[in-house]
Amino acid sequence: MKLSSRLIAVCATAAVACALPLAGCTTADNANANTTVTTSVSPPPATPEVQNLSVVERPQKIKDMMAARGQEDEATPTLRFLSPTEGATVNGSTVGVKLALSGDLKGYKPHKDPATNMGNHIHVILDNSPYEAYYNLDEPFELRNVTEGKHTLRVFPSRPWHESYKNAGAFQMVTFTVKGGGDASKPTTTAAGEKMADNKNAAAASAANKNTANANAANANASATPPREGKDMPASTGGTVERAKPLLTYSRPKGEYKGADADAIMIDFWLLNAKLQGDGGEYRVRYSVDGGATQYIDRWQPIWLTGWTTGKHTVKLELVDKDGNPVENGRYNSTTREITVTK
Repeated sequence: MKLSSRLIAVCATAAVACALPLAGCTTADNANANTTVTTSVSPPPATPEVQNLSVVERPQKIKDMMAARGQEDEATPTLRFLSPTEGATVNGSTVGVKLALSGDLKGYKPHKDPATNMGNHIHVILDNSPYEAYYNLDEPFELRNVTEGKHTLRVFPSRPWHESYKNAGAFQMVTFTVKGGGDASKPTTTAAGEKMADNKNAAAASAANKNTANANAANANASATPPREGKDMPASTGGTVERAKPLLTYSRPKGEYKGADADAIMIDFWLLNAKLQGDGGEYRVRYSVDGGATQYIDRWQPIWLTGWTTGKHTVKLELVDKDGNPVENGRYNSTTREITVTK
């Protein structure tokens, strides 16, 4: 009996001790007894990645490619237009480009390696659109859906990494006129969904319908001849070029750069009738990225920029005189392109 009384006393004391902290907690929570308080800490906002671009030397990857090519980079390839010819009139919206290649080639020949999808090629520029790569000179390169009117076509040879050859005769340019060309605002399509060009007169429209039927028949034939190299072209963004005036042709950068290719991105261009200050002339090439501070290129050779951040960027190239004034020629001497960098 005494043992039971003592046990009850111990338990009672323990119960009081246990109740004290609970009572303290209950008192603290009484102010908002029916509310559950959740404390969340928001992470600090991400600091935007700062882009600090700087000029670096030619990447080692390209140096290795040059070494493997032997004398090709010392070649002096020259081009000649077989079609269209200067002042020609083309009926219809498809313009076939045919070129003749000559000069001291040292093994240089346009081709595409099926394993790498790279190779020597020709840069083909309609008006002031981004260039298209022409690899197989044995067949014409097709410019499709070309709008009616006057156009300028520029070409020059390029290496697999898109650096242009800058020797005399490499660059060629023609102007031609398209009649019954495509209407970029109202494209038609084949039954297979392939984009075709609208025409601005009934006769041309009839021809387009006939071409559509022929295209459908070719698509149904498994043994049909593979399509030629070519591209649907956007509407013209340039004016009339004066051949005797200085002319800047934007080449690179273009498109999307991924992984290691985004570490250093090349700026390259072609100059006609203009010598830069570093080469003994009076002109400069001014460039800017994303509307930032302007920089200058004073020798006619490519540069590589490193420090790019992931995302879309704009690159602007301008030809300016010794006083920094833009040199006008068909609105081609100031060109802006958008590229995408993915790291």
